[in-house]
Amino acid sequence: MECKELNFFNRFLTGLPEDPIVDLYPRQVANASFSRVKPTHVANPQLVAFSQEVAEELELASSFYQGSRFAEVFVGNRLLKGMDPYAVRYGGHQFGHWAGQLGDGRAINLGEVKTSKDEYLTLQLKGAGSTPYSRTADGLAVLRSSLREFLCSEAMHHLGVPTTRALSLCLTGEEVVRDMFYDGNPRPELGAVVCRVAPSFTRFGNFEILSASGEYELLKTFVDFTIKADFPELGEPSAEVYKTWFREVCQRTARMVVEWMRVGFVHGVMNTDNMSILGLTIDYGPYGWLEGYDPDWTPNTTDSQSKRYRFGQQGEVAYWNLYQLARSLLPLFKEASILEEILNEYPKYYSDRYNEMMANKLGWACFRVEDAELLSDLEEVLTLVETDMTIFYRCLAEIEASSVESLTDRDLVGMLEEAYYDQQPLADTVILKTGDWLRRYLLRCDEDILSDVDRRVKMNSVNPLYVFRNYVAQLAIDDADRGDFSRVNELLELYRNPYNEQSGKEIYAAKRPEWARRRAGCSMLSCSS
Repeated sequence: MECKELNFFNRFLTGLPEDPIVDLYPRQVANASFSRVKPTHVANPQLVAFSQEVAEELELASSFYQGSRFAEVFVGNRLLKGMDPYAVRYGGHQFGHWAGQLGDGRAINLGEVKTSKDEYLTLQLKGAGSTPYSRTADGLAVLRSSLREFLCSEAMHHLGVPTTRALSLCLTGEEVVRDMFYDGNPRPELGAVVCRVAPSFTRFGNFEILSASGEYELLKTFVDFTIKADFPELGEPSAEVYKTWFREVCQRTARMVVEWMRVGFVHGVMNTDNMSILGLTIDYGPYGWLEGYDPDWTPNTTDSQSKRYRFGQQGEVAYWNLYQLARSLLPLFKEASILEEILNEYPKYYSDRYNEMMANKLGWACFRVEDAELLSDLEEVLTLVETDMTIFYRCLAEIEASSVESLTDRDLVGMLEEAYYDQQPLADTVILKTGDWLRRYLLRCDEDILSDVDRRVKMNSVNPLYVFRNYVAQLAIDDADRGDFSRVNELLELYRNPYNEQSGKEIYAAKRPEWARRRAGCSMLSCSS
């Protein structure tokens, strides 16, 4: 049966100018915000997994998402009434350099749904075929990258990280040729399509391309549209509202990155075209989670030399990206000093949010200025020996403040043993430095208003037990390549409750196994998808 509940409103299409050329050949588009397109028809759509929560948020009838036509719709073979597919034009800075026009090269928006709660959600297919922005690519995607995006989107949501969502993961029944390692050895892989869902997919690059092209009138139109559609609480666009809006974008971006740091997530490709104007994590490509704690780690093989997008620099990169956004908005502001003033607020805002986040991770009621030294020393402690960040904080929550007097340094450090990758006896210098930090930390906890029990509860509510480690993703990919999708659905369920112990799932809370240390897909990844 058809799905009659979806009410497509499509404000983007009615509020912004379209590309007058209807042909899909790659080209430079001017004086337009989007191009109408059609998804590529595929041979044999097959549903691999879907998020029932997202389906319910969209108010899809259960008879529809349990029926055979669901896969037909969400690979793009069949359009529902009101769907009007389009691809969006944007540009971006990639690895610090202006790349010109980029755009939705393999993403096709099906339309914008208005729910009964007056909320707007855009449905977007990733991997559904070529668009005018595909450049030399085919607009398609493979199962391994699509599976990673589908599961990570939902895992991040349940971790409490601002993110786009994923409704479904479907196979196309066709093969796609990709050079996974960029080594001149392409091979066919299973094709797939993810349906992504978000209030908006607008990026910093949407504004950058207009400013770079001198399309200032359209720039103002796009900013005004964005404020009305995505920030209606700010009021009608005006000079004052522009300031408030840019400040809000800066703050949302800072909060998002702080949440990445909290759970140990590394985006891997923080180009400005991958930065959401809503402060949502978007475009899950070569991402990864810290396993052995290393502020200089990046999961992106393309970034392995410069490490521009390494874990410890994500806050600074976000600041740089916001500066590029500010430059593109200059035509709307009478003075650059207005934007500079707002940008200059970012470091303190980010630092305050970060310190607050770390106080929560360490189980304190609040951050105190004198805690800065403990936080700085903690980073050194985490790098003395290869230490699993996720497991470290869960172990730390179990240590009672009262034990500081009764246990030796070796005993105290032994309570963190589960987090260490090297199972050889720790060096005396490691024991001494770690023990010293633990004693100072526990004394700080003893001064706090929270009891050991309350501290443990607080810590375990913000320090996840299960994160979507790259090797776990690869296990699911290996199974799916063989036609077994049970692990995909197992993980989808597991990550709905990432902070609570789940019986029989201990393997997913353990350290990365040694076999996965350097296996392709289990540590670093390329952008190939």
